[in-house]
Amino acid sequence: MPKDRSKTSPKKAPKNTGDEDQNAVGTQQVTASAIESSTQGNSDVDGSLSSITSKPSHRRQNPPAAGLHIVATPIGNASDITLRALDILAQADMIACEDTRVTRKLLSIHGLDTHRLISYHEHNAESAGPKIMEALNSGKIVAQVSDAGTPMINDPGYRLAQQCRDAGISVHVVPGASAVTAALVLAGLPTDRFMYCGFPPPKSARRRTWLGALRHIDATLVMLESAGRLGSSLADMNDVFGPRPAAVTREMTKKFEEVRHGTLAELATHYANAGPPKGEITLVIGAPEGDGVPDAADVEARLRVALETESVREASARIAAETGLPKRDIYTQALALKDELGK
Repeated sequence: MPKDRSKTSPKKAPKNTGDEDQNAVGTQQVTASAIESSTQGNSDVDGSLSSITSKPSHRRQNPPAAGLHIVATPIGNASDITLRALDILAQADMIACEDTRVTRKLLSIHGLDTHRLISYHEHNAESAGPKIMEALNSGKIVAQVSDAGTPMINDPGYRLAQQCRDAGISVHVVPGASAVTAALVLAGLPTDRFMYCGFPPPKSARRRTWLGALRHIDATLVMLESAGRLGSSLADMNDVFGPRPAAVTREMTKKFEEVRHGTLAELATHYANAGPPKGEITLVIGAPEGDGVPDAADVEARLRVALETESVREASARIAAETGLPKRDIYTQALALKDELGK
């Protein structure tokens, strides 16, 4: 645990040059070392740039309530952590995390004790879960974090929260950074209605079927994708969704943050030519125009392409899944096209 500095006099903060205004919270006094670290805006949790080595500068709050505290952590820039999150992480009896190496680095950056970590992720939930529940049942304070962002968004942490509810243990949230909301803000697409979809399936055939189920949703869609599959996924999205505005965000909050806008077709062509980008990828795709239902000409064009390489049954099943139209109607149209094409 960090040493108690409540009896020591804080160092006098340097004269404000204007850049530090955003780092002030109310009338809280900030030490010189904290100001120096907070202005290193490009310091990343993953170590791609020089790390912050500040000492804890936040004022310790009263001990948090016993129970599970779900704590959001930065998605890239280590400065993007809340004062409340630092309080909880400093005082928790146990910190459940996906990768202890990632969380240990974040705690070290902010001068917090790193000896209370327990690994908890999808592959060890059955073995690690009982240990965490034992601590919670004994009245301990347990913080749960993911490697980046808000826990339970695309990770299995909800199971722990379910167990706590079933056992009558309090569950608290410490909100903060999230790749979903950050990407929505950067994309500049409508945010009054959006849907987070997670990762698309890795194989194209399953991915197209999966995308087909999302085709008619009247909302902006947010997805994650690996860099290696980005180009092929965008091509499938263009085939299934048709022309829509979209944005590819990568390395958000880090030094090489990038947002590329365009239609799905333009983005697919770009990444097919440029190759996989580096870093973490979040996709934002605009909602369909009108009712999003493809017309007869669109369906026929899709079938003509599909019948070049697929059987009538395969082509009709896939396109029915992609468009949401009745499979029987698509199959009948495919049969007619097959006879026309002489296949």
